[in-house]
Amino acid sequence: MQAKEFAVVDLFSGAGGMSYGFHMHPAFRIVAAADAEQGKPSTGAGKLQCNRTYARNIGINPVSLDLSAIAPKQLKSALSLTDEVSVSVLLTCPPCTGFSRAVPENHVRDDHRNSLVRRSAEFAVALSVDVVVMENARELIRGNFKDHYEWFRKHLESHGYNVFGRTYMLSRFGLPQIRERAIVIAARQHLPLHTLDSLWDGWRLKDEALTVRRAFSTISPDADGSRAYPDFSSESVRQRIAAIPKDGGSWMDLLKRSDAKHLLTDSMKRIVAGKRFGSYPDVYGRLAWDKPAQTIKRECSHVGNGRYAHPEQDRLCTVREIAALQGFPDSFVFNGAALSNMYRHMGDAVPPLISYQLAHLACWILTGEQPRIEEILLPRTHLSRMDLASAFFLGWPDDKHSHRQNTVRLHPEARPIGCKNHNRKYQ
Repeated sequence: MQAKEFAVVDLFSGAGGMSYGFHMHPAFRIVAAADAEQGKPSTGAGKLQCNRTYARNIGINPVSLDLSAIAPKQLKSALSLTDEVSVSVLLTCPPCTGFSRAVPENHVRDDHRNSLVRRSAEFAVALSVDVVVMENARELIRGNFKDHYEWFRKHLESHGYNVFGRTYMLSRFGLPQIRERAIVIAARQHLPLHTLDSLWDGWRLKDEALTVRRAFSTISPDADGSRAYPDFSSESVRQRIAAIPKDGGSWMDLLKRSDAKHLLTDSMKRIVAGKRFGSYPDVYGRLAWDKPAQTIKRECSHVGNGRYAHPEQDRLCTVREIAALQGFPDSFVFNGAALSNMYRHMGDAVPPLISYQLAHLACWILTGEQPRIEEILLPRTHLSRMDLASAFFLGWPDDKHSHRQNTVRLHPEARPIGCKNHNRKYQ
């Protein structure tokens, strides 16, 4: 490993999910972070309490900063960085709510927060970084408002970067959850452009490593948040959850019961009458022990918002259980935030299990030293080297077709390095 420490800045830093992976990598030093701590738009800035959780785990205090209002040329001084500080890596994860397909308004209205993707490119140029790492909703590069990403890409290319963006199911990289996200890597054109595909080239994880059972089995009873969960809001909710079958059951199973009319909510009855089920079967659902969890979202602090009930016990998953499904190690501390905010911190976060891999990827780009596959597994999470297996041995199909479909066009001279098909012309 190189002795040099590369300076990292994290924008929209949240509780520290993206920073944590870089913080745990010896080649990087987090020198600044910024977040306005806005929970819901109606609550205003400073209410989310994420900056103090970030400070407890990363060791620096993020600046409470409205990044939509700061001029790119003023960012360095706003972060209290001197001109002598040379920033190597910019981590930028602007709000994904305006892109997400889960928000009905996003099908017709371009949320003003989406422009922060463009601002991120301007920040990268202003800081003169070598590598940019961005994580966002899959619709960032595949949705109705992907023009923001296209602007981001073109702006960076015009300033001497190559840019690679792709959507991934993060379970492919060990997250015990069905979570599809866009990952964007940009690097100066004199540097090689490696990707998560090249980092994992030839390797897969065994299915048993991707389950709720495995994630929960590694939780220490003394870990922060291991017994923290809200009580049910009413006796009717308590009865409803108790009636849902263990290990993967759903409120849809209540339709078979003689007391269904008593147990179903009015909205459930309307859904049944209109036969408009969609994703609603996950509401009031239990996790299944031997499958990955469904997507953990920001509002995961109530069983009525998704499949967040424990597989067996009649309760919501604890904060620590949600954290385990989001790839947080037991050592991560929530620092006394309000219970509802703890859940939001987890649902909003970039999984550290993934950001640790992105840190190894960035180090490879900057140093030319390819990490060994076992080195990229974040310590104190549910993964171990015994979960690794050859992709060829496991008989996984070549996903080159999905790779082509989900890849955003690179600069004409850019090629991802380290993939088997690295000479393929991307378009």
